[in-house]
Amino acid sequence: MTRIFPLATVMLALIIVWYAGAYVLNAPQAINLMDPDGPHNFWAVVQAAWNMDRPVLPTPGQIATNLAASIFGNPLFSPRNFLLQTAYTAETAVTGLAGGVVLGIFLAIGIVHSRVLDRSLMPWVITSQTIPILAIAPMVVVALGNIGLTGLVPKAAIVGYLSFFPVTVGMVKGLRSPDAMQMDLMRTYNTKKMSLFVKLRWPVAMAFLFPSLRVAASLSVTGAIVAELPTGAQVGLGARLLAGSYYGQTMMMWGALVLASLLALALIGMVRLGEFWLCQQRGGRL
Repeated sequence: MTRIFPLATVMLALIIVWYAGAYVLNAPQAINLMDPDGPHNFWAVVQAAWNMDRPVLPTPGQIATNLAASIFGNPLFSPRNFLLQTAYTAETAVTGLAGGVVLGIFLAIGIVHSRVLDRSLMPWVITSQTIPILAIAPMVVVALGNIGLTGLVPKAAIVGYLSFFPVTVGMVKGLRSPDAMQMDLMRTYNTKKMSLFVKLRWPVAMAFLFPSLRVAASLSVTGAIVAELPTGAQVGLGARLLAGSYYGQTMMMWGALVLASLLALALIGMVRLGEFWLCQQRGGRL
């Protein structure tokens, strides 16, 4: 209860503010669309603002109803089904995240064990994140397309570009986190570099890896959606956002945003489960 109550309080406050914002933004149009002979009191305007077909800001209830109609009212493999769109985005996010994690870990190992890589590569790793992903995404798509790599590969590459950075920085910090006494003790036993890495550096770095993974997991969903825009994808949550903006379908846009948030939470939850499992295996507790 101590964990649920603060979360429930924030969610309730958010829903109240959301409904209030929907009234403020939708009310002017709702009044124009109301029957001139009907009642125009406050409650009537509220009902009209919260039930518009094309609202400026849909209410949570409208978004939930629209998502339910899309998921349960269409075949699973229909382009109109939001679950199919979410599955395509999830495939891109997970593939790119896996590549970014592997790249980030290998870069961190190289940076920690090589002074040359530390001085030459680490500044470029940090600089890479100062370039907006929206500027890089089209170039990645064009460059990989010219060598015959299309479809999932360029989108996963864009996701990996976003997700490798927190893993690299977190693992560099983690691999360097053993204190001097621990390192001196291992050297006293004439421990080789590989044994030092396996028995000391890597176990200690796990405390830094999983927080970095949670950040990378949330970034992977953002990267997957951004990657779908310059590729002209017809499926995916990014494609739904783009189509919604073209045709003024705010319900479609908000539905895609909600599912993207849920997808990110699901990925973070999977990382958390992995952290919990590893902690149990090592005899610890979260």
